Amino acid sequence: MRILFVCTGNTCRSPMAEGMMRKLARERNIGVEVRSAGVAAAKGMSISHHAEAVLREQGIGDRILSTPLHEELVEWADLILALTESHKRQIIYTFPEAADKIYTLKEYAQDDPAVLAEREELQRLAADLELDRALGKKPDEAAQRRLAELLQRMPGYDISDPFGGSRGEYDRTAAEIRNALMKILDKLEQDRFGGRASG
Repeated sequence: MRILFVCTGNTCRSPMAEGMMRKLARERNIGVEVRSAGVAAAKGMSISHHAEAVLREQGIGDRILSTPLHEELVEWADLILALTESHKRQIIYTFPEAADKIYTLKEYAQDDPAVLAEREELQRLAADLELDRALGKKPDEAAQRRLAELLQRMPGYDISDPFGGSRGEYDRTAAEIRNALMKILDKLEQDRFGGRASG
């Protein structure tokens, strides 16, 4: 499994996710290749001082340099995990052919059956309403109301941005990322032992 983490500049959140995922997967003997990139990254920049300190504290000394998101990376990845909803939208807009393998990190890590069921219903309703609109049909008002209700109930899937913040903010962001990564590794482990990992 090849996983690509994507944030804005590829100097804070996505490199922390890359370094942590590589180490956690190795500790659990789960075979993943991991890379990261940024939707607005400059090539070859060092990761932020605080991000490096967070990783070093966890025993991660990987040398990660910023990489702009590009087509070859998108093709390389089996799974693309954006750090926020806006990153996800931007990647899908730029690489629509890869839309089926693009999620936010927290969305892919989501393991609450009730939330997963509501998310499935939301996607189905949105597709039905879009089809009705394309066919020139009058939109179903009950379906529109239900869609609005589901959208309000969906949890937020953004990982907080520590850029320019204190070391404490980086620690909190790293904890958010680590929590999501652990859930994803649990899914990959279930998949490996015969269960099915669901996005």
